[in-house]
Order: sequence, then C-alpha cells, then structure tokens
Amino acid sequence: MDSVKQCLINNTVDVKETIRAIEAGRKGIAVVVDSNGYLQGVATDGDVRRGLLAGVKLKDPVTAIMNRKPTKAVSSMSQSTIIELLQQSGLEALPLVDADNYVVEVVLLTDITQESSPGQASGFSSALIMAGGEGRRLLPLTENMPKPLVEVGGMPLIERQVRKVADAGVSRIYIAVNYLAEMIESHLGNGNQYGVEIQYLREEQKLGTAGAVSLIKDPLDGPLLLMNGDVFTSINFQYLLDFHLMHEPLMTVAAIDYHVEIPYGVIKTEGAFAKRLEEKPSQQFLCNAGIYAISPEAVSRVPQNQPYNMTDLIEQSMAEEAGVAVFPVHEYWSDIGTHAELDKARTELKIVKETLGDLEEYDENDVNIELNHRRAA
Repeated sequence: MDSVKQCLINNTVDVKETIRAIEAGRKGIAVVVDSNGYLQGVATDGDVRRGLLAGVKLKDPVTAIMNRKPTKAVSSMSQSTIIELLQQSGLEALPLVDADNYVVEVVLLTDITQESSPGQASGFSSALIMAGGEGRRLLPLTENMPKPLVEVGGMPLIERQVRKVADAGVSRIYIAVNYLAEMIESHLGNGNQYGVEIQYLREEQKLGTAGAVSLIKDPLDGPLLLMNGDVFTSINFQYLLDFHLMHEPLMTVAAIDYHVEIPYGVIKTEGAFAKRLEEKPSQQFLCNAGIYAISPEAVSRVPQNQPYNMTDLIEQSMAEEAGVAVFPVHEYWSDIGTHAELDKARTELKIVKETLGDLEEYDENDVNIELNHRRAA
C-alpha cells in the first residue's frame, strides 16, 4: 500500500488508529482529512504522547490531540521553498495541499534532501543494557542460563535488544553483567556481527539497578539510553530521544499505562454517611517501564562502584529544577520477569508471525506495528 495513503486518516478515527497511521506511513505523521480529502489537521507521535499525559484515551477521537492549524506546503511551491519551510519549522514531514486545501502528498524532508532517515536515534551517546540479574522468578529456566539469554520468538531477549538499539543508530552499547556473565559475552561477542561496539561492564559486586552506570569510563557527549535486560518492547527510541531533548530534563523515564479494575461498587463517604457510589471503577497509573534517557549530568551523579538504585537517581533528579520527564509508552511492552509474561510475549510473537506470514519477508517495523496494534486492541 502506498505510504502516503497510509498516512491519511479521516477525522472520525480514534487515537489508536492514528498511532497505526503514524507507524505504517513511516513519515512520523498522520494527516487528518475530511470525507472529501481536505486537510483538517495533523497528528504526530509527540501529539499522541502529550495527549496521553493529559488523560486522553486510545479510544478517544483524533480531534482530541490533533494540531488543527498545521504547517503545510502548497503544491505550487518550489522544492527548495518546501525544504526551507521544513527546516525553519523544525519538522520532518508536512502535508502538501493544492489551492483548495486538498491533500495531494505527504512530504518527508529526508526524501527530498537524501539525509539519514528518521527513526535513527544516533543522538544518544551510547546505550547501556542492565543484564546482571539472576532471574529467580524464571527458575528453573535460569538455573544454568542468565535471564537475558532466555529465548523470545526464536532469539535470546538480549540479542533482540542489541539489534533494536543498533537499528536505531546507536553505535556503542555497554552491557552490565554479573550472573553467568561469560555466557552473555560469548553469545554477543564484541558486537561486530550487529554493526556496533559492545563493551562489558563487569560488576564485581551487585551494584543495584543503577550502580553499573558509574562503571562507564568514556565521556558522554549526549544522553545515555538505558534499559533493563528483561524488557521486550517495540518502543521507538528516536521518539524517546526527541521527547528528552525537547524537555531538557536531567532524565526521562519511559512509563506504561497500567489499569486496575475494581470488581466491586466503591462507596465514597463523608464521616459516617455514604455520599455516592461508584460501580466497578477503574484506576489508571503510569508505571516505570525500565527504559530511560539520562543526561550526562545525571550520569555523573551516580556514586562510583557502590550499590545504587534507579529509584535513588530518579528521586535525586526530581529534587532538582530540571527534574524528571515522563515519556508515556503506547507501544508494545513486556517485562519478561515471570513465566506468565514470557509465555505471553512468545504467544504474541507467534500470532504476529501467523499474521505476517514468513517474517523473513518483513522488516522490523512491520513486526512492531503488529505488536503495537495488538497491545492497543
């Protein structure tokens, strides 16, 4: 299907379908049109995440998040003028309309300048994967094998992570290892086969969930991408980086939306008297997803070679003026920490394989879109 058509959505669709259009069109934008094809607005990944932080639901209409007065180009403009418009606006893509405001094209800056394609998170100085845990909840699988080497969809989880980070354009990956470290090092090697440089941070003692950051000796010339070694996700690292750079916090925490359904009628009281009854309400929380963008300044605050947890760094950073930004994750995410979650992730990938057919014929973006669509369903 033509990628331009995949970018176009009707102004009656919901946020879930908007996300799918942004991903499927591969231009980082969904262009909202009316039933006749006339421009009504645009929605980007940033619009989606700002909406989610504001309480918008995936089932809400795109009109709740879209920009109703977007920057646009007119078909009569020269290519150089369109390039200048994109660059001055700081945009990667915009709709191209005719004199009547009918959308005729979605213009992507990299298509007309031949620059590197979007989706490359090369602005990260490096990445760190925390892979030193014992994985006790996955026993007996982890009795003689570290948790990051547990297979998901025919590939060890940590190899999936390395490939995903490499595909995002991050060229240096640190891996913090402890339990059965030699098995991880033997499997991944120096990273040449993935097109990256892998360096191992060997914890002589257990350093908690953030202490291994202090073992990085190379200077960082940009944010550090850090993720837990048991996270299976289709998150777009470029969007995380863009969000972090836009808000300029000490660190950005990726967060998943978690719902708790209460199966009873909840009584709200004042003193001894009931004032109202809420029938089977649900509560919504943003929970730490174990993926972070960390500024060099925050990295420098991790104490050297001693136990230190990510919660300590988050709390310390929240006390500072720059603070901690929260990046809501609408993509597929799973913590492969229990047998139930492992089985669920394996099942999801199996279904995706059946949906797409032979995965060899599809790139990773197709897999991610299907995983995200299943999560949002």
